[in-house]
Amino acid sequence: MQTINIGLIGFGTIGAGVVKIFQQNGDLLTQRTGVHFALKGIADLDITTDRGIQVDPSLLTNDARALLDDPQIDLIIELIGGYEPARSFVLQAIANGKHVVTANKALLALHGEEIFTKAEQAGVEVLFEAAVGGGIPIISSVKENLGANRFSSVLGILNGTCNYILTRMGEEGEAFDAVLCDAQKQGYAEADPTFDVEGIDTAHKLALLCGLCFGTRVDFDQIYTEGISKLSALDIEFARQFGYKLKLLAIGKFDGERIEVRVHPTMVPFEHAMAKVDGVFNGVRLEGDFVGPVMLTGYGAGMNATASAVMGDVIAVARNLAASTAVRSPSMGCPQKVLASYPIKPMDEIVSAYYLRFTVQDCPGVLAQIAGVLGKHQISIESMIQPHRHEAEAVPIVLMTHEAMERNVRRALEEIDCFELVREKSLMVRIEDNLQ
Repeated sequence: MQTINIGLIGFGTIGAGVVKIFQQNGDLLTQRTGVHFALKGIADLDITTDRGIQVDPSLLTNDARALLDDPQIDLIIELIGGYEPARSFVLQAIANGKHVVTANKALLALHGEEIFTKAEQAGVEVLFEAAVGGGIPIISSVKENLGANRFSSVLGILNGTCNYILTRMGEEGEAFDAVLCDAQKQGYAEADPTFDVEGIDTAHKLALLCGLCFGTRVDFDQIYTEGISKLSALDIEFARQFGYKLKLLAIGKFDGERIEVRVHPTMVPFEHAMAKVDGVFNGVRLEGDFVGPVMLTGYGAGMNATASAVMGDVIAVARNLAASTAVRSPSMGCPQKVLASYPIKPMDEIVSAYYLRFTVQDCPGVLAQIAGVLGKHQISIESMIQPHRHEAEAVPIVLMTHEAMERNVRRALEEIDCFELVREKSLMVRIEDNLQ
């Protein structure tokens, strides 16, 4: 029986989950692939902390390059995250003729073109199912089962931390800071949650999804990215009164000429399936020209779900090696040389309905002033909530607009924020009523 030798770099939470699968389901892996999997080494800076699993000490090392240069190792699993030294490790593995499985969305969003091109030249695979959506098999679905479709849109709730925070804020009326603190205590949020709550993690994943779905290169720096830290429980309650839920949504759209690639808080109608993806769950919805709408949901993070996705890629490599087929499918679904470079539609040209919240001194005439500026910029009001007046107090005025050009909305808000009666910077949230 053929043996596939594997080196694991990164023995954190996900790495421990991968080792757990090898130990508990090794016989199942062999049954389903016809090959034997041998974990030849585990590299990490910390090899003394108890991970809750028993590992042969002889497998542990602080020297990742020893695994990368070991001629007996066929496959490297990279789970250290970040840009460096992950990039150098992956490129060295490729140069040494080793296949790579990674969960590193940040690395691939910024350096994917370099890595995938090197992999094609070396005749090895770089697979990354675990980089997007945790245990949701979205990458392989787009590359394989749905590969006959032209996609017009991909929408995703791709960060469990943000989804958990927004769900809790909506259910309990708690402030953002309080829920974030609790999420950190429970292990749902990092000590430094910036990448999660400011939308950067979601943007990394969207870059990969849009590249796959639309067959294009996506410059990560061009993705409009806005997080959830400015949202309040009041906004979530107002959204509910209007019939919406607030979600941090990754949005990719393609009209045949340009793509929209954006991440921001979005109001989603209650009846839409995306509104029902709560807690730490993730969801991805695709629209294909032949298959129509397809939606996948599941755990977007965590040891077991992410390790499951990693091992799915390991199985794919093993099957190819067993069949003497080194590379069956390019990393991005098509060769790098045929990827397009579609321009990204500027945010100023986006057309959307909007939720607008103004905090003003409550006195006669202020609403008329706001409405006048909106009208001047061709923004019409669909509905409004204005609490009872309390003279001299700052109160919210909440408006829902009809569809308008983002450029016009931004200009209007800049003008309104200069009013003497406005007490805080206005808040704008986009609304997606016709999600596809």
